[in-house]
Amino acid sequence: MNTAEINRILEFMLGYKPEISDLNFSVGRPPQIESDGVLIPIPVKGMEKLNPFQTEMIALSIMGQDREVIRKLVQTGSTDLSYSIPGVTRFRVNIFLQRGTFAIAMRVIPPGVPSIAQMGLPEVLYQVAKEKNGIVLVTGPTGCGKSTTLAAILDEINETQAFHVVTIEDPIEYLHTNKLSTINQREIGTDTTTFAVALRAALRQAPKVILVGEMRDLETAEIALEAAETGHLVFSTLHTIDASKTIDRIIGIFPKEEEQQIRIRFAQCFKYIISQRLVPKKNGGRIAAIEILKATMRTREYVVKGEAEHRSLLDAMNDGYLEGMQTFDKELANMFRDGIIEEETALTYATTPNNLALILKGFSAGQSQAFLSDEENQENRGESGKSEGGRTVAGKPKLKPFQPQQKPEWME
Repeated sequence: MNTAEINRILEFMLGYKPEISDLNFSVGRPPQIESDGVLIPIPVKGMEKLNPFQTEMIALSIMGQDREVIRKLVQTGSTDLSYSIPGVTRFRVNIFLQRGTFAIAMRVIPPGVPSIAQMGLPEVLYQVAKEKNGIVLVTGPTGCGKSTTLAAILDEINETQAFHVVTIEDPIEYLHTNKLSTINQREIGTDTTTFAVALRAALRQAPKVILVGEMRDLETAEIALEAAETGHLVFSTLHTIDASKTIDRIIGIFPKEEEQQIRIRFAQCFKYIISQRLVPKKNGGRIAAIEILKATMRTREYVVKGEAEHRSLLDAMNDGYLEGMQTFDKELANMFRDGIIEEETALTYATTPNNLALILKGFSAGQSQAFLSDEENQENRGESGKSEGGRTVAGKPKLKPFQPQQKPEWME
């Protein structure tokens, strides 16, 4: 089975249905596509039930002559790589062994780089792209769109700022073309050996922005913190379910005796934590529900001291919508109110299902003030909105800003 034959099979599968996220090849099953989170068998002639020889030939054709990829597969039982069909699309591929046979999972990477507007992401992400230093983390389970969100933010930087950007990916997914910025993309296994090695080297490559595909280990996390502390803007991902769990994961990477020091360091350098969940829509397809935690004096203090009763990051996000913060439950409530998702779906993906259930029941009698959109809350307070750059920006209430009498001890 040669490359041309493989490409014809992949193109046939891609054309079977729109909005395909993954392709799957496993022994004993026909080739499958994943659409809206569900696997669908594809009738490929001669592959009604894949046998071990067929999956091995597909794997070998995709790997080609890449010795490093083959070595990793032999030594560890799985390997990551990118694969492209010229003029059609690209894939992020994982080939692995199961029960002594080959299996292949291929994530479809849409052509081109999406923008924040095209993806319908929260407008606060435009502010994220304007940050000059610190750490921005995008988190969520596998397949929730973390890489796509990061690609959109990076594209906004590329469109608006003349920076040197270095990305370290495993493998490279979206291919960025140079616009105002100069973007160098490095792939693990091809251009460098590990995230930590590439990240340490990046500190000597004079970038303003560094994208690290994933914080997998202590060394990578330590160098990322160091990079943020020395004036770089660092983007990365973690497989965590929400902002609070993300901070726990970062703290947990380091030795227990360093916990308080790491809390202080992370509190001082993090800018945003953006968490995502892909939620099924009422009429098919999926939509991203997004939670956003922004670094403020209040949230930094909670990171340093840890969460406790009357001191939760969830409360801070609920109170911080004027600063661009939002919670999963608020977004799910708004999606239900707008008829985008079912009530059952909202409760399934909620952080606090019992609390959200009360809110959703309240919609039938009268909307809950706490879960109205920001614009509606401001209208109800008699505040007027004004246009800025084609987007509506609501006026802020005239509140006296909090003025601390002295800096907290951890900021000294």
